[in-house]
Amino acid sequence: LEVLIDYLKSKKTTLVGASTGLVVGLVAITPGAGFVPIWSSFLIGALVSPICYFTVVLLKQKLKIDDALDAFGCHGIGGIWGGIATGLFGKTSVNSVARWNGLVFGDFHLFTAQLISILVTIAVAVCGTLICIGIVRIFTPLRVDVSAEISGLDFSQHGENAYPSFNGFDS
Repeated sequence: LEVLIDYLKSKKTTLVGASTGLVVGLVAITPGAGFVPIWSSFLIGALVSPICYFTVVLLKQKLKIDDALDAFGCHGIGGIWGGIATGLFGKTSVNSVARWNGLVFGDFHLFTAQLISILVTIAVAVCGTLICIGIVRIFTPLRVDVSAEISGLDFSQHGENAYPSFNGFDS
C-alpha cells in the first residue's frame, strides 16, 4: 500500500516508498508471526503502511521531531501496531503455546496483555534513553551548532562531503 500512497500523493511511485512498505510490513508481522492466522497477516501488513506513513508525514512535522531516517515512525509505530494486532488476531489453533485468543475471536486477555506489554516496553525504552542521554550529556553536547548542522556533519567534522548533492535539513 505504500506504493499506492506514494502514487496518490505525488502521481509517481518511488523505490523508497516500496522499500519502506516492505520494511514496515515485516516489522508489523514480527510480533505475531507464529500466533496469527495467515489471512490476518495480510490485514496487518495492509494497515501498517498507512498507519506508519501518516505518523511519519503528519506527526513528525507537527511535533518537529528530528528523525532523518524515520526510524521511530517505521520501526516504533510499526512494532506497536504489530503488538496490538497480535492481541487482536492471535489464535490458539495457530500455536498451541498461546494461552488466549485475540479480541477478534472474543477473548480480551491477549489484547490486554499485549497493551500492557507495549506500555511497559515504551516506559523502559524512554527511561533507558533518558539515562543514556544524561550520561552522554556529561561528556559532550547533544547537538552541534546550527552552522555545522546546515552545512552537514560530514563537512563540519571531517572536512568533506559524502553526498555532495545533499543541501541540509530534511524537506
